[in-house]
Amino acid sequence: MVLPDILLIDDNVIRAQQVETVLRFLEYELTAVGSGECQPILEDLSGFDAVFVGAAAEKQATLLRMVTEKSGDMPVFLLVEKEAQPVSSSIQQMVSRVLEWPTTYPVLTEELNNLIQLQSPAKKAQSHKGLAGRSKAIQKTRELIDQVAKSDATVLILGESGTGKEVVAQALHRASLRKDKPFVPVNCGAIPGELLESELFGHEKGAFTGALTSRQGRFELAEGGTLFLDEIGDMPMPMQVKLLRVLQERTFERVGSNKTIQCDVRIVAATHRKLEQEISEKRFREDLFYRLNVFPIEVPALRERSDDIPYLVADLIGRMEAANRGSVKLSRNAIAVLMQHHWPGNVRELSNLIERLAIIYPDRLVDAGDLPEKFQGYEVPPESKLDWQEVEVATNEALSRPAGGSEQAVLPASGAAVHLPEQGIDLKEYLSDLENELIRQALEECNGVVAHAAKLLNMRRTTLVEKLRKVDAA
Repeated sequence: MVLPDILLIDDNVIRAQQVETVLRFLEYELTAVGSGECQPILEDLSGFDAVFVGAAAEKQATLLRMVTEKSGDMPVFLLVEKEAQPVSSSIQQMVSRVLEWPTTYPVLTEELNNLIQLQSPAKKAQSHKGLAGRSKAIQKTRELIDQVAKSDATVLILGESGTGKEVVAQALHRASLRKDKPFVPVNCGAIPGELLESELFGHEKGAFTGALTSRQGRFELAEGGTLFLDEIGDMPMPMQVKLLRVLQERTFERVGSNKTIQCDVRIVAATHRKLEQEISEKRFREDLFYRLNVFPIEVPALRERSDDIPYLVADLIGRMEAANRGSVKLSRNAIAVLMQHHWPGNVRELSNLIERLAIIYPDRLVDAGDLPEKFQGYEVPPESKLDWQEVEVATNEALSRPAGGSEQAVLPASGAAVHLPEQGIDLKEYLSDLENELIRQALEECNGVVAHAAKLLNMRRTTLVEKLRKVDAA
């Protein structure tokens, strides 16, 4: 679960300390400032989900007016002492809730849970960016990310090459308490063993031939953040011993130095290898495996979630357009063919294909016959054999908008892109799924900012918030 970030503005030092202690104990992120320091923060509230205000009676109206002008529809809570004078109706109209302090645990948790229901869909859309799809397999992966993200537990990501293990690691970092600190990746299989120690721990000037200056290693660069050790199964045995020591003692030395350096990093490791087999063949240390395997996350192969291909295609095209690397459109028949392929290279292979098609057919519609030769052996299944309503929901934007993303996405014209399956459909459920998918896309496009997504969908922010609340409660 991605917990809300809260801004507390309070000149009462004792009360501010109490609020901070309670919320941090409940594992919420909180930034506490006085009323005289809040102006710069109020200029950009995009990193917060709610504002708690505690102010003396003479400052309430002025401070709340300033906060509400900047916060838009963001929830604003006013903290008042139990023995304080009743809050005026004009003040009550400025805030979402007047909360007596000290408050009771049930009252506080109810308000915080309401806040979670209001904000978590947007945050999840942002933290899960790159993990497109609706299959049970990818939903399970996202659930595991949410479960472990807020802790500092070491995570071991398992899966075949090309499944997106680094994407999972980045999602973990974005959803963690370390999200404002560095995310530092290092591919243990791509660096020669004799250089890996220097790469991880750094070195001093003159430590070896060619060490002309001192240099920080990846552990130092990741201080306070996340160190992603990709392809950990390819790490040489001598380096495994040194890594184990760092995991146990949280200290290391640069190459050529006797000075011990303390480190505070979260370790996320990944491998495509079967580490139990590597252990039995004496290529991987069993004690290191148990240190890394605190919380395993297995990323499914693409062939195990072929129903996610329409969503992945739309996501990949959207990323290309955002990076100004061209665009392409795929027909329903082309999507149907891609869903039958085995994908030995997984999502990486699909990504390469989409990029190649964008080069060969820039801003054009690609049909099944335009796909590379290896896809020509597949038959396009009859519409009755494929759940086209799911495909249409996923690919609607990619199929119907003008390539290049120069115009706003529009729904397909009546009868043009949506075909009624032979067995019929549940229209209410179909329209609900369509709406939810477009909301999800809008949130991802706007990095989880509800106000921007509402503008993209041409609806009031409060209307979108209510729809998100219903989705989260479902």
